[in-house]
Amino acid sequence: MTINAPGYLIHKRWMNRALELARAAGEAGEIPVGAVIISAKGIAIAEAENRKERDKDPTAHAEIIALRQAARTLQNWHLNNCTLYVTLEPCPMCAGAIIQARLGLLVYGADDPKTGAIRTVANIPESACSNHRVSVIGGICEAACRQQLQSWFEKRRQAKSKNEI
Repeated sequence: MTINAPGYLIHKRWMNRALELARAAGEAGEIPVGAVIISAKGIAIAEAENRKERDKDPTAHAEIIALRQAARTLQNWHLNNCTLYVTLEPCPMCAGAIIQARLGLLVYGADDPKTGAIRTVANIPESACSNHRVSVIGGICEAACRQQLQSWFEKRRQAKSKNEI
Protein backbone atom coordinates (compact mmCIF):
# COMPACT_ATOMS: atom_id res chain seq x y z
CA MET A 1 0.00 0.00 0.00
CA THR A 2 1.44 3.35 -0.96
CA ILE A 3 1.66 6.30 1.41
CA ASN A 4 -0.87 8.21 -0.71
CA ALA A 5 -3.41 5.37 -0.79
CA PRO A 6 -6.76 5.98 0.91
CA GLY A 7 -6.69 4.82 4.51
CA TYR A 8 -2.90 4.57 4.75
CA LEU A 9 -2.61 7.03 7.66
CA ILE A 10 -5.37 5.26 9.57
CA HIS A 11 -3.70 1.89 8.99
CA LYS A 12 -0.36 3.32 10.07
CA ARG A 13 -1.89 4.76 13.26
CA TRP A 14 -3.35 1.44 14.36
CA MET A 15 -0.28 -0.55 13.33
CA ASN A 16 1.82 1.77 15.48
CA ARG A 17 -0.42 0.87 18.43
CA ALA A 18 0.08 -2.81 17.62
CA LEU A 19 3.84 -2.19 17.58
CA GLU A 20 3.61 -0.67 21.08
CA LEU A 21 1.81 -3.79 22.29
CA ALA A 22 4.41 -5.98 20.58
CA ARG A 23 7.20 -4.08 22.33
CA ALA A 24 5.53 -4.74 25.69
CA ALA A 25 5.29 -8.44 24.83
CA GLY A 26 8.98 -8.55 23.93
CA GLU A 27 9.93 -6.85 27.19
CA ALA A 28 7.93 -9.52 29.02
CA GLY A 29 9.89 -12.31 27.30
CA GLU A 30 7.32 -13.09 24.63
CA ILE A 31 7.84 -13.05 20.88
CA PRO A 32 6.96 -9.42 20.12
CA VAL A 33 3.64 -9.54 18.32
CA GLY A 34 0.80 -7.13 19.02
CA ALA A 35 -2.76 -6.90 17.74
CA VAL A 36 -5.56 -4.34 17.78
CA ILE A 37 -9.15 -4.78 16.57
CA ILE A 38 -11.10 -1.76 15.40
CA SER A 39 -14.89 -1.61 15.11
CA ALA A 40 -16.79 -0.29 12.11
CA LYS A 41 -16.99 3.04 13.96
CA GLY A 42 -13.19 3.26 14.11
CA ILE A 43 -12.97 2.52 17.84
CA ALA A 44 -10.45 0.10 19.35
CA ILE A 45 -12.47 -2.73 20.89
CA ALA A 46 -9.62 -5.15 21.61
CA GLU A 47 -5.88 -5.01 22.18
CA ALA A 48 -3.57 -7.92 22.84
CA GLU A 49 0.00 -9.10 22.80
CA ASN A 50 1.52 -12.56 22.68
CA ARG A 51 1.17 -14.33 26.04
CA LYS A 52 2.18 -17.95 25.35
CA GLU A 53 5.00 -17.99 27.90
CA ARG A 54 3.22 -16.02 30.61
CA ASP A 55 -0.05 -17.93 30.29
CA LYS A 56 1.57 -21.31 29.52
CA ASP A 57 -0.93 -21.52 26.67
CA PRO A 58 0.03 -22.50 23.10
CA THR A 59 -3.03 -20.66 21.75
CA ALA A 60 -2.22 -17.34 23.46
CA HIS A 61 -1.21 -15.57 20.28
CA ALA A 62 -2.02 -11.85 20.10
CA GLU A 63 -4.58 -12.43 17.34
CA ILE A 64 -6.49 -15.12 19.25
CA ILE A 65 -6.62 -13.07 22.44
CA ALA A 66 -7.79 -9.99 20.50
CA LEU A 67 -10.48 -11.94 18.61
CA ARG A 68 -11.85 -13.33 21.88
CA GLN A 69 -11.83 -9.89 23.48
CA ALA A 70 -13.57 -8.27 20.49
CA ALA A 71 -16.28 -10.95 20.41
CA ARG A 72 -16.92 -10.42 24.13
CA THR A 73 -17.02 -6.65 23.66
CA LEU A 74 -19.51 -6.87 20.79
CA GLN A 75 -21.36 -9.84 22.31
CA ASN A 76 -21.10 -11.45 18.88
CA TRP A 77 -18.51 -13.75 17.36
CA HIS A 78 -19.24 -12.39 13.88
CA LEU A 79 -16.62 -9.66 13.39
CA ASN A 80 -17.61 -8.87 9.77
CA ASN A 81 -17.31 -5.11 10.22
CA CYS A 82 -14.06 -5.17 12.18
CA THR A 83 -10.43 -4.70 11.22
CA LEU A 84 -7.59 -6.62 12.85
CA TYR A 85 -4.14 -5.01 12.87
CA VAL A 86 -1.28 -7.36 13.71
CA THR A 87 2.46 -6.83 13.44
CA LEU A 88 3.26 -10.25 11.95
CA GLU A 89 1.47 -12.28 9.29
CA PRO A 90 -0.81 -14.75 11.11
CA CYS A 91 0.07 -18.42 11.49
CA PRO A 92 -2.29 -21.25 10.41
CA MET A 93 -4.07 -21.33 13.79
CA CYS A 94 -4.69 -17.59 13.77
CA ALA A 95 -5.67 -17.57 10.09
CA GLY A 96 -8.29 -20.21 10.87
CA ALA A 97 -9.62 -18.18 13.80
CA ILE A 98 -9.78 -15.05 11.63
CA ILE A 99 -11.87 -16.94 9.08
CA GLN A 100 -14.11 -18.42 11.78
CA ALA A 101 -14.70 -14.91 13.19
CA ARG A 102 -15.77 -13.72 9.71
CA LEU A 103 -13.36 -10.79 10.09
CA GLY A 104 -13.94 -7.94 7.65
CA LEU A 105 -10.34 -6.81 7.11
CA LEU A 106 -6.93 -8.07 8.17
CA VAL A 107 -4.01 -5.63 8.12
CA TYR A 108 -0.58 -7.02 8.97
CA GLY A 109 2.94 -5.66 9.07
CA ALA A 110 5.70 -8.14 8.24
CA ASP A 111 5.45 -11.34 6.23
CA ASP A 112 6.34 -14.50 8.15
CA PRO A 113 8.58 -16.66 5.93
CA LYS A 114 8.33 -19.64 8.31
CA THR A 115 4.66 -19.91 9.26
CA GLY A 116 2.80 -17.15 7.42
CA ALA A 117 -0.60 -18.54 6.48
CA ILE A 118 -2.13 -15.54 4.74
CA ARG A 119 0.18 -15.12 1.73
CA THR A 120 3.76 -16.15 2.41
CA VAL A 121 3.88 -19.91 3.09
CA ALA A 122 0.19 -20.73 2.71
CA ASN A 123 -2.92 -18.82 1.71
CA ILE A 124 -5.60 -20.16 4.01
CA PRO A 125 -8.13 -17.35 3.34
CA GLU A 126 -8.18 -18.21 -0.37
CA SER A 127 -8.01 -21.99 0.03
CA ALA A 128 -10.83 -24.42 -0.66
CA CYS A 129 -11.18 -25.06 3.08
CA SER A 130 -12.09 -21.44 3.79
CA ASN A 131 -15.77 -20.61 4.14
CA HIS A 132 -15.09 -16.85 4.38
CA ARG A 133 -13.03 -14.51 2.22
CA VAL A 134 -11.32 -11.92 4.37
CA SER A 135 -9.87 -8.81 2.75
CA VAL A 136 -6.13 -8.48 3.44
CA ILE A 137 -3.62 -5.64 3.37
CA GLY A 138 -0.03 -6.58 4.11
CA GLY A 139 3.10 -4.51 4.56
CA ILE A 140 1.81 -1.67 6.74
CA CYS A 141 4.82 -0.40 8.76
CA GLU A 142 6.58 -3.49 7.44
CA ALA A 143 10.15 -2.31 8.12
CA ALA A 144 9.37 -1.36 11.73
CA CYS A 145 7.55 -4.64 12.36
CA ARG A 146 10.35 -6.72 10.85
CA GLN A 147 13.07 -4.76 12.67
CA GLN A 148 11.33 -5.19 16.02
CA LEU A 149 11.19 -8.96 15.57
CA GLN A 150 14.75 -9.27 14.24
CA SER A 151 16.17 -7.17 17.10
CA TRP A 152 14.31 -9.22 19.69
CA PHE A 153 15.55 -12.53 18.27
CA GLU A 154 19.11 -11.18 17.96
CA LYS A 155 19.12 -10.11 21.63
CA ARG A 156 17.83 -13.54 22.60
CA ARG A 157 20.54 -15.31 20.60
CA GLN A 158 23.20 -13.10 22.18
CA ALA A 159 21.90 -13.77 25.69
CA LYS A 160 21.77 -17.49 25.02
CA SER A 161 25.35 -17.59 23.68
CA LYS A 162 26.60 -15.69 26.76
CA ASN A 163 24.89 -18.21 29.02
CA GLU A 164 26.47 -21.13 27.15
CA ILE A 165 30.04 -19.90 27.70
